[in-house]
Amino acid sequence: MAKINIKRIYEPAGEKDGFRILIDRYWPRGLKKDPLPYHEWLTAIAPSNKLRKWFDHDPEKWNQFQLKYTLELAKNDAVDNLLTLIKKHKVITLLYAAHDEEHNHALVLQQFLNLLLK
Repeated sequence: MAKINIKRIYEPAGEKDGFRILIDRYWPRGLKKDPLPYHEWLTAIAPSNKLRKWFDHDPEKWNQFQLKYTLELAKNDAVDNLLTLIKKHKVITLLYAAHDEEHNHALVLQQFLNLLLK
């Protein structure tokens, strides 16, 4: 089984990152596309615009956000694409731009994928 890490895109790439996948719908603010080290950008795996705007990184909405995003993921065809990439690599790092490291979609996605891969 692949190891799935998460990391802010603003942190430097590391040797232990493995295959790096940007999972945000929009390009991270303040970063140039070149020479940013990532292997794949899966915009479709990110929360829908409606959910993203509703959540607005409000920690009080965190529990509801987790449930709603998990339901979106269960119906999202992009999950199959991501699983294909995961099966090809021993280590995956999901890259996200949110400032809040305790309340972001990468945490929900990591947990969702780990449950699928058990």
